[in-house]
Amino acid sequence: MPPPAPPTAPPPGPPARGPLSLHRPFLRSPLAPLRLGQLLLGAACWGTVAAHKYEGAAHFALFAAVLAWLLALALAGLSLLGRWALVPLLGGRWLLANAAHDLLLGAGLYAAAAGVMGHKAERNSYCNLRGYSQPCLYRAYLAAAVCAALAAALHLLSGLYCLARRCRGHRDIV
Repeated sequence: MPPPAPPTAPPPGPPARGPLSLHRPFLRSPLAPLRLGQLLLGAACWGTVAAHKYEGAAHFALFAAVLAWLLALALAGLSLLGRWALVPLLGGRWLLANAAHDLLLGAGLYAAAAGVMGHKAERNSYCNLRGYSQPCLYRAYLAAAVCAALAAALHLLSGLYCLARRCRGHRDIV
């Protein structure tokens, strides 16, 4: 009995198309709305933090939110254009790269940012009382914490989706 042939890997990306056209299977996949939600909530998180006075640990929260947002933007852009084969070392493992980004970086950084901003909101909760007339950052910190927590949840969902596809034997995000 001859030994089984080694499995051949599918091409790392969709076949070459025109200059820049949309990768329609990605748009129809569950990953596209998850990425859009991640981008919107991430922008709301870091925009809220950056628009208000921040100090101390909020610098880390801003850094974490912007880093996770920029990486999600890069993943979404490359996936939307179907050009992940252009990424050295990761293009052939795009599904695993997406899962690692979502579970380790995205969910982890946004969860840390949510914790930091939630703690800052709790420390400023005294100014949420009626009749308090001084400037108060409680609502801004709370809004940033909620946006970061929701973004972390979306990253967790998309990471689990990518892992489920991988466990079912798929080697691509669509």
